[in-house]
Amino acid sequence: MNKINWNFNNTYFNLSKSFKEDINPIPVKNPELILLNKELASKLNLDFSKVSKKELSNIFSGNSLPNGSNSIAQAYAGHQFGHFTMLGDGRAILLGEHISKSNKKYDIQFKGSGKTSFSRNGDGRAALGPMLREYIISESMNSLNIPTTRSLAVVKTGEKVNREKTLQGAILTRVASSHIRVGTFQYIAATQNIDDLETLVDYTINRHYPEIKSSKTKALDLLNLVIEKQCQLVVDWMRVGFIHGVMNTDNMSISGETIDYGPCAFMDHYDPKTVFSSIDKFGRYAFSNQPPITKWNLARFAECLIPLIDKNENTSIKIASEIIDNFQNIYEEKWLNMMRDKLGLFGEDMNDKKLINDLLKLMEKNKSDYTNTFYNLMDIKNNIYKDKNFIIWINNWKKRVNSNKTSNQKQIELMKKSNPVVIPRNHKVEEALAAAEEGNFEVVINLLSILKKPYDLQKNSADYQSPPLLSDQKYQTFCGT
Repeated sequence: MNKINWNFNNTYFNLSKSFKEDINPIPVKNPELILLNKELASKLNLDFSKVSKKELSNIFSGNSLPNGSNSIAQAYAGHQFGHFTMLGDGRAILLGEHISKSNKKYDIQFKGSGKTSFSRNGDGRAALGPMLREYIISESMNSLNIPTTRSLAVVKTGEKVNREKTLQGAILTRVASSHIRVGTFQYIAATQNIDDLETLVDYTINRHYPEIKSSKTKALDLLNLVIEKQCQLVVDWMRVGFIHGVMNTDNMSISGETIDYGPCAFMDHYDPKTVFSSIDKFGRYAFSNQPPITKWNLARFAECLIPLIDKNENTSIKIASEIIDNFQNIYEEKWLNMMRDKLGLFGEDMNDKKLINDLLKLMEKNKSDYTNTFYNLMDIKNNIYKDKNFIIWINNWKKRVNSNKTSNQKQIELMKKSNPVVIPRNHKVEEALAAAEEGNFEVVINLLSILKKPYDLQKNSADYQSPPLLSDQKYQTFCGT
């Protein structure tokens, strides 16, 4: 498999046993390659052109491991819906870190590759539908310019998995800057091994934040940088109406990438209380709750770092608390600037926040489509709203736009960069998954093609712009475990 150009350098594998379990994927009966992300492969400098489909099926099922890989299951903990649990990769195996020609390091991970010591009562496998969902949504998020893990391949295993019903098995190959999570720090912190905690901090800094390697306040600097990244990430989610669905601490990446696409979905009509996840009975991870939950998760991260921030515990807690308390200020500034971009507003005006909130209230009242409302503002003739208050709002917005000391063209350009034409509409994703279950993958491929250029008006865009005929209020997503 050297002809593929794998280039593994497995630094996480070399960490102590506290961090992982050495384990190989469990072979599957009859692997069949369904999707291969050639664009991502090119970015990784991987060449699959001389490899048969059968060989690729064996590679991406784990039946034939790449040269240089050292597979492990990573240990981590997590607050799941607020409850602390020791976890780990129960159905995922990290093959190692592939290094591209540009010297960038990428985790290559199989998801659905069989039992590990962290599986608890799980079977370690994944179903075809959830793996295709992660492929579609993660690649869409990348095209929307939102930091995310990527999807390299999906393989059918030729085996069945038992969930609410019997489903086709599959394995996803996930690519990430790393799989270090807030939960990774929680796991090590729970062991109360300060040496391991220092090792994890140093490892994370070397991998993601080398600019602070020489700092005398590394733990504190790391906390600040992670807060900044996570704050920007959730603002990006809010920009496009994305709902993660399961923002447990084990699903928050230290690199600032969106990770673990389980019961995720995109909002159609605007309702800040929107929840799609079947297991989120009380709306903990609703659309509007994503910023405060991000802050809550970051507080859990800060707790892990307390022993390293200052020798005096009380001083550490005071410093960390002040930093976490500042999250809201950082978020609001980023959110306000993001919303200005969506509305084509340059500069700052003291009434901008009111203008934005007035629009959101009108959208909620009228059950307005989140994506189409902002897109239609670029051509007001196409707007469908008859509400007199909306007309008043339009006039106020136009006055603010006219205060821009720039051209109308630049205003539209700013809005186009912030407001997608298409998103992975829930009903379109479900159509694609249903077709795939029947052996028709063309619907998935067509959907991926449209989502690759979400900010462009394409030939078939109209087919993907409309919300479902019936409200998606009762639409539910499932984590797939």
